[in-house]
Amino acid sequence: APFCKHIFINNFIPDLKVTSIPINDSNRHLLQSDYLQRTEKELPVLVRWFPTSLIDPPTARYLDLILYSKEQINKERVAMGEHEHTENYDWGIISVKAQMEDFETPMDPITMIRNALGTQEGGSGIPLDRSKYLQSVQYWKNNANLK
Repeated sequence: APFCKHIFINNFIPDLKVTSIPINDSNRHLLQSDYLQRTEKELPVLVRWFPTSLIDPPTARYLDLILYSKEQINKERVAMGEHEHTENYDWGIISVKAQMEDFETPMDPITMIRNALGTQEGGSGIPLDRSKYLQSVQYWKNNANLK
């Protein structure tokens, strides 16, 4: 999306663990799932994760700094009933992912669906791209977030 940028930097934080790991036969039984919402204003969605209390993930090699334009940040804030930011900036960091890769990993499928629901439901308003969605499914069938 044109309102989103990724900046990759070497991880400079000692012992900062990755935010997702591959699923394999030795950890698959540890996966948990539930319907969760990021804020009270968003719809709960089905998510799965590895509990950090049961997994010792590796230290991240890279940080993926995810930025949104001020215009997009304000668009989503207003749709959720919040005030626009008045600070002077062009781009704001909306997320930092600690990871092993120095490239953008696929957004998880449920986030893509939430984004397609529109800003009034906590998404970005970007329509679902079937091809990117199927790529995401292939990646996330074999990986899971840590929580």
